[in-house]
Amino acid sequence: MDEDATTGNSAAAETFDPELIHAIFKLVWRRRAEKGGGNEVIDVEPAPETSRRNRSTTANASALKVSCELLRIFVTEAIQRSAFIAEAEDGTVIEPTHLERVLPQLLLDF
Repeated sequence: MDEDATTGNSAAAETFDPELIHAIFKLVWRRRAEKGGGNEVIDVEPAPETSRRNRSTTANASALKVSCELLRIFVTEAIQRSAFIAEAEDGTVIEPTHLERVLPQLLLDF
């Protein structure tokens, strides 16, 4: 049972820090609000006493955890596909051009 607990901890250590992802999300939300990019459709009507300007966008812990896992899987897949291209070209180092070649299909797959 200790091995399972250790494996679980190592998998958790390999993912992105939820606080870092939350900070990135907040930065994007703030920049979007500054630009006036509030053209998003909101399914839930806000309470009458709140306006769009004084509501802040937030993310709960489970949403951050899922976002971290999705980002980890995306980056892992990008590295694996880039390594496959580099290996096909008899290279030992992944170059930015390898990533550029796999990125369009990777984005379509996700």
